[in-house]
Amino acid sequence: MSKRDSAYDVVIIGAGHNGLTAAAYLAKAGLRVVALERRKCVGGAAVTEEFHPGFRNSVASYTVSLLNPRVIADLNLHAHGLRIVERPVANFWPVDERRALVMPFGTAARQRAIAEFSAADAERLPVYEAALDRAADVVRDLALRTPPNAGGGIIELIKGAGLGRRLIGLDLNDKRLLVDLFTKSAADFLNGWFENDVVKAAFAFDGIVGAYAAPSTPGTAYVLLHHCFGEVNGKAGVWGHAVGGMGAITQAMAASARAAGAEIRIDAPVAKVIVGNGRATGVELTSGERIKAKVVAANVPPKLLFRDLVPDTAIDPELRRRMLAIKSGSGTFRMNVALSELPDFTSRPGKAMQPHHGAGIIIAPSMDYMERAYIDARLEGWSRAPIIEMLIPSTLDDTLAPSGQHVASLFIQHVAPHLPGDRSWADPAEREAFADVVIDTVTRYAPNFREAVIARQVLSPLDLENLLGLVDGDIFHGQLGLDQLFSTRPVLGNANYRLGLPGLYLCGSGAHPGGGVTGLPGRNAAQEIAKDLKRWPQWL
Repeated sequence: MSKRDSAYDVVIIGAGHNGLTAAAYLAKAGLRVVALERRKCVGGAAVTEEFHPGFRNSVASYTVSLLNPRVIADLNLHAHGLRIVERPVANFWPVDERRALVMPFGTAARQRAIAEFSAADAERLPVYEAALDRAADVVRDLALRTPPNAGGGIIELIKGAGLGRRLIGLDLNDKRLLVDLFTKSAADFLNGWFENDVVKAAFAFDGIVGAYAAPSTPGTAYVLLHHCFGEVNGKAGVWGHAVGGMGAITQAMAASARAAGAEIRIDAPVAKVIVGNGRATGVELTSGERIKAKVVAANVPPKLLFRDLVPDTAIDPELRRRMLAIKSGSGTFRMNVALSELPDFTSRPGKAMQPHHGAGIIIAPSMDYMERAYIDARLEGWSRAPIIEMLIPSTLDDTLAPSGQHVASLFIQHVAPHLPGDRSWADPAEREAFADVVIDTVTRYAPNFREAVIARQVLSPLDLENLLGLVDGDIFHGQLGLDQLFSTRPVLGNANYRLGLPGLYLCGSGAHPGGGVTGLPGRNAAQEIAKDLKRWPQWL
């Protein structure tokens, strides 16, 4: 067993996007930082890899909107090579053989698209969008704050009072709006705004992304809002693509962190958090190497951290029980496919590039369709007619596939994180059988799709856990339920990025403000760590 001679101020477990963000901020603050990544490349779930000769794609996370502009600016990511291009239109919903809803950017253009299904809904759209924008402004503000922590004393009371003044200052209608969004189902919320089922389904999709829930599940209105507060290139509500795939984001973050003085080590899996004198004092790698630090910051799901890395006796048993009981499981399945040609949709014919090919192509034509997809997964393990969001990033980025060919990302819901009975995602037959269902589902709307597939990469919830450490395949490191948001994320009493063991912090998506490629958990945690190390110099 070897022991590293030099100690660090901060050791970060996991060099995914939040770990890299935290490393960059902490290094910029003048701290000695090392980020440890168990895989042979940085990036976590935001990586770009070749999955078939000549075809590269974003392996897990797959699109850009939530990446916070403050993080982009503070880390100077554009100077480190990041370039984001916008989709030509936002989303494309094939409805049946004849009809489709193509949703462009811009309210007037969206009204024209919606008017094909409901003139009343088109007229209602500007009021709805203005309401969502106001609510999103509140969430954007909250996302940059450390939540008030229950039982945290006078400092936390002051934080809570400041937040209260922010919310009390809203007018009554906006208070009602926030109550709706934080408590209702997406279905109930949208029923109060729109009449047409296709239109409601188009908006409801954002409410079930990564939630393993039906549109009728309470709390999905907030998930809808969570996916509405992003922006691309300074344009709110726009979605885009990082040239080079999602790995381009984390490569730029790694370059920023290194430029600030952070050390990043790959192929360095952590075996456990070292605890001494009642605090975290470093980590031990699976190789036996021990790395000393004043602070350990974990960019892994809290369930994984307390299940596998923190000694059972190091924290209060009740806190450990609650951490292990965090609700997790996205109900998602990921595929990347190599295509010989673009899909030819019966509702928008043609294999030549059209704006809808560069959109988020969403197969979820009705509220009932989404409801059945969830019920199927709960009862049978997967949806017989799954919800699919397909992106074809090679329409925007010619670095990903050979000329004239394409790659597509398929983000699929719903599947049970753990199959019922004696079935298991460890069985390749289960994984491939559902992958066939996915291909068949797309082919019903684009008849050439199955024949166009050259190769496919298939990732079940178990694959996502084994490959990327996403416990139960949860893309958010823990569901965005009403009991796991803001001051209750990851659990009540530990929302301020501190984890019940002095010197141990959470800087990943299991912390506020939650999942998505935002960089904010890493940023916010880094601010708290830097304050603590400055406040208690005896740690230095």
